[in-house]
Amino acid sequence: MEQISLALEPERRVFTVRELNAAVRALLEAGFQDIWVAGEISGTRLAASGHYYFTLKEQDSVLRCACFRNNARYLKFKPQDGVAVLARGRLDVYEARGEYQLLVEHLEPQGYGALQLAFEQLKKKLAAEGLFAAARKRPLPRLPRRIGIVTSPTGAVIRDLLNILERRFPGLHIRLYPALVQGEGSIEEVCAGLDYFSRSGWAEVVILARGGGSLEDLWTFNEEAVARAIAACGAPVISAVGHETDFTIADFVADLRAPTPSAAAELVVPTREQLLEQIAAWRDRLEQLVRYRLLRAARDLDELGMERAASLAARRVGRAFQRVDELDVRLAKLDPRLRLAGMRARLDQAATALAAFLTLRLGMARTGVESLTAQLAQLSPLAVLERGYAIVENEQGRIVKDPAAAPVDSAIRVRLARGRLKARVTEATPGGLPGSPFVAH
Repeated sequence: MEQISLALEPERRVFTVRELNAAVRALLEAGFQDIWVAGEISGTRLAASGHYYFTLKEQDSVLRCACFRNNARYLKFKPQDGVAVLARGRLDVYEARGEYQLLVEHLEPQGYGALQLAFEQLKKKLAAEGLFAAARKRPLPRLPRRIGIVTSPTGAVIRDLLNILERRFPGLHIRLYPALVQGEGSIEEVCAGLDYFSRSGWAEVVILARGGGSLEDLWTFNEEAVARAIAACGAPVISAVGHETDFTIADFVADLRAPTPSAAAELVVPTREQLLEQIAAWRDRLEQLVRYRLLRAARDLDELGMERAASLAARRVGRAFQRVDELDVRLAKLDPRLRLAGMRARLDQAATALAAFLTLRLGMARTGVESLTAQLAQLSPLAVLERGYAIVENEQGRIVKDPAAAPVDSAIRVRLARGRLKARVTEATPGGLPGSPFVAH
């Protein structure tokens, strides 16, 4: 019976961890290629590589998600904590950790439009950077002679702008930079137009214009690149995008928002009649100012006749005081105390120079003495003794340089580096033979 049970036992299959993770990954990729998952975003993290990592949660369940840079660049809004979304993607297994995750390819907010959410996100970001601040808004020129326009070369917008500008003030110089204002390539062309007028310095003011449309149609003017191009433009920019009820990011960044393109043309230049009325008002004000100045001058002339005598006396007294002051100055120059002070100053300077000279000479003398001392120390026989040598003198006090000067059985004195010795010669070896020339006891 035991043999029968062993024969029926199924064959055991053992997976390695890697093999099991790979098998699970293959199953998930096959069965969950294109799925939609609803949940709330939490723990959003943007990596330096441009990938987004976050989790979708629902009560006590969570799902790890990753949105790689190539897909994240096409999202209408960026993942943000607390936003309920529908995420489309595919399941994948991260084999290094044995964890599965959803690779997100598309996001849709639940109960909140993706474009509107992206609009609010960018608006909040640019406002924090100060791009909407009133302090950076530039005033428009009072009467610009050169006006740049960035818009589509076809359509009603450019025709309306040109007609109104010509009607209000003929003879203006207008330059159009043709650009797409919707669809693929529109962002790049609008930015290129703003950059052209900024770099060339030709335009005194730039009008960025587009007709009305849906939020999707106007989306070019809600892009961050366009907003930053407006902020970087060297000339003041008027944003004239859409209808009066349409608001775009470009409106907040521009130096002035016009409710419509036609209104922008009316705001940028006055009519000839308005300008003439303003000139007439200035002329009236100038005439009033001239009349006031003439009346004040006449009154001053009347008062001058009464005050002329007093003024003449005052001038004479002033001249007298001036002469007294001149005499005081001349006496002050002759004051002997000034001469003594100058001599004292020169004496102090001479004493200072002498002290410096003596100090220099003493230093040079000290340096010479130190140099000579060092040379004497090098030439001194005592320095030789310090290296272990000795000076031998015979009984007559002469220095022994040859064995003949100190014969055998004669007394000698040996001077060391520190102290002296008395000895008697017991053996002498003449010539330059090796070994000690003397044997003394």
